[in-house]
Amino acid sequence: MMRADIAGAVVDGNALAGLLSDVFAVDVTTVVGTCGGCGATAPLADAVVEIDEVAALVRCRSCTHTLFTALRTGDGVRIVLAAIRGFHVPGAAVTPG
Repeated sequence: MMRADIAGAVVDGNALAGLLSDVFAVDVTTVVGTCGGCGATAPLADAVVEIDEVAALVRCRSCTHTLFTALRTGDGVRIVLAAIRGFHVPGAAVTPG
């Protein structure tokens, strides 16, 4: 996990676009998340993100609960879920299985 004392910057969720582009097939800033702490629902672009060269700690803007952490690894990106209740991709096509 990222330590607050070495965080490179605190920014908004737009900083996640590049980091998570390989994980989500859509613009991640438009993905809507629901906080498991307070129930707030908002696009990830509205989240508070503490970011450095290794990780992004994504927090709810309403209550500051950690929603998830995105970690850069040697072979990709690892997502560690925390207080995120769910993700919704607006306008995503649903293909019957």
